Amino acid sequence: MRIITFDEVRQVLDFHEVAQRMRAALIAHSRGECDTPMPMHLDIAERSAEVHMKASYRRGGRYFALKIAATFPPSGNGMMLLSSAENGEPVAFLADGGHLTDVRTAAVAAITARELGRRDRVIGIVGAGIQARLSAALHADLLGPHAIVIWGRSPGRTEACARDIRKLAPRVEVTTTLSVADLAAECRLIVTCTASRAPLLSDHDIAPGTHISAIGADSPGKQELEAATLRRSGLLLVDSRSQCEKLGELQHAPDL
Repeated sequence: MRIITFDEVRQVLDFHEVAQRMRAALIAHSRGECDTPMPMHLDIAERSAEVHMKASYRRGGRYFALKIAATFPPSGNGMMLLSSAENGEPVAFLADGGHLTDVRTAAVAAITARELGRRDRVIGIVGAGIQARLSAALHADLLGPHAIVIWGRSPGRTEACARDIRKLAPRVEVTTTLSVADLAAECRLIVTCTASRAPLLSDHDIAPGTHISAIGADSPGKQELEAATLRRSGLLLVDSRSQCEKLGELQHAPDL
């Protein structure tokens, strides 16, 4: 079995290639070509940590994958195991530290906005962690905005996030704001990427025509949007309806 390190993973990743592969994966999943069971979760209360375990197999493929993605505040970790679909033998262990999960999530949000024809000059990012950084970088790379506005709960962490994004996307103007309402007033494309358990964006602050990629809610109780926002949306897109109803934003709007 080959062991691939975090540094090796980062050296070969290309954002455009990741985006194309994720696009193909989403299409295959929507066509029912993949066997993807519901995620399994572990809560490690004494560390305020959570661990997600996910697996998938595309029918007819040579391999299946198992992923462990963990959050141990203030950082995350993770790994992936690629195994043969012919005999179950392990083929590769990717000690990626959760990086592939983070890049995958950012890529899906960016390609969804691109496929919907968004050409926004200004993009808003709600959050100031690693997912905020990668979401900004992928959107900058695939959509080419002129500016990115960042909001986070901690002004210090938000400023640090903005500095990192300026390095990742040097051609984009990056600013911060102290008010998520001000961010919503300025931006018509917003990415929310937090671990919040209460809505961050008020429905009355969201202007018509706004596209929101809410990617933070991934377990019971997490929430970034008000249910009213989901109910008045003209279009709701999810990678897995059943998963979103149990673990994502739709758990707070069961009537949809």
